[in-house]
Amino acid sequence: MKKHSLQLKASVRAVIPLFLKLPGNDRIKHLISRVEKLNDIEVNQCLEWVMQHFDKRHRNIQAIFKQHFQKLNEQTGNNISQLSAKKKLLLGAYFTKEYSIQSAALFNPSIVPHPDQQGLKAGELRFVMSLRATGEGHISSIIFQTGIVDENGSIILDPPSGYYNCVQKNENALYNKEFFRLRTATISGFDSRVFDWLPESFTALLANESFKGIDYPQKFVVDSISSLQEMLDSNYELKGSASIPLNEKVIFPSAKAESMGMEDLRLVKFEHAGESVYYGTYTAYNGKQIRTQILETRDFNDFTIRTLYGGGIADKGMALFPEKVKGKFVMISRQGGENLSIMFSDDLYSWENAELLMEPLYSWELLQLGNCGSPVKTKEGWLLLTHGVGPMRTYVISAILLDLQEPNRIIGRLDRPLLEADESEREGYVPNVVYTCGFMLHQNRLIIPYAVSDSATCFASIGLDELLLEFKLKKS
Repeated sequence: MKKHSLQLKASVRAVIPLFLKLPGNDRIKHLISRVEKLNDIEVNQCLEWVMQHFDKRHRNIQAIFKQHFQKLNEQTGNNISQLSAKKKLLLGAYFTKEYSIQSAALFNPSIVPHPDQQGLKAGELRFVMSLRATGEGHISSIIFQTGIVDENGSIILDPPSGYYNCVQKNENALYNKEFFRLRTATISGFDSRVFDWLPESFTALLANESFKGIDYPQKFVVDSISSLQEMLDSNYELKGSASIPLNEKVIFPSAKAESMGMEDLRLVKFEHAGESVYYGTYTAYNGKQIRTQILETRDFNDFTIRTLYGGGIADKGMALFPEKVKGKFVMISRQGGENLSIMFSDDLYSWENAELLMEPLYSWELLQLGNCGSPVKTKEGWLLLTHGVGPMRTYVISAILLDLQEPNRIIGRLDRPLLEADESEREGYVPNVVYTCGFMLHQNRLIIPYAVSDSATCFASIGLDELLLEFKLKKS
């Protein structure tokens, strides 16, 4: 195993402009009233100060102010649309705050080939790496880093621009009844009569408006509507962001279910019938509960977020295989917090049964097992990196080999860690941890980005043949 000297560290300068939510309608009204009373000189002076201090920190801060004013205008019953253009801009500034997305940590990477492989030299591969950025309040978001791996396995990261922009939620996304009928069928006691109040296709806003003013005193109807509204919130789309460089894109929590974080995205380039799509499973956390969501994209410009459901969705760390096996989707999962399981399904979103795949065995994994992202296909089998947790909650990375046709059968298992923290990697936000959410095969070499102590991201690589030989030696 070769550890590269390259290291990607968190930066407190990585900030995004967010809408400032004030508690209570009175505070909102009071602030609007104060801005309304400002004279033109005061407005100009305040705007000049804002632009002097914040214009260069964001690509187009005035556009953000206009968006935030529009959001404020839609949320309030006040007649503020008649304000002057400059007062609208200033109100947008007052209802904007900067959030440092990496102030706590930048870690848990996942890596896949970039959809654009144009303009490269022979033997080079352009990649997309996702990272978990964690800021104030331990809220986690998803950011991206692009770069190139050359024919010798050297890694060159694209330089950052210094700007970060949130990919916006598409409030006009259309849904249909069948989409929600499938998902609500798994909810005990759900009253399907709530669909009678909805047209065949609708937006989340239209659905919520349809439920207003309807007299439904029965608790089971109220609970059913609440469940449906939660699904509308959690299954959403992100607007096209082709004008934003990929390294600047931030996917910040947009749903209540993920309000405290979008954790540990596991990306995979999924191929079927000659087409490619990128999927990424992640853990949505609202401060009390977790759920597994899946992100979908073809170009990293448009994103669709969906909730996974079914009896097999009971824990964290889901990792999808890069292709179907015998006509079925396959997922590695963690069940019971400590064991590795495998699941098969005809439906990408519905997972009912989990089959035990592997239990802790060696001293360095007795506390807990998990996957390190999606497996890669090799001539010998499906290669899956695993993480194990041992004494003093020390995380290490190891590997297993699964049968190509029967991936629920382990045909090789390392009896020692493949990667562990050295003395320079032990200290950080969470000490004694090496962890990855995805690795990539290039030029017969595994490229493994990995987090060290939840504080920085490093890179390691190993020849595939060398690793496969290790499995053969274990058999003999």
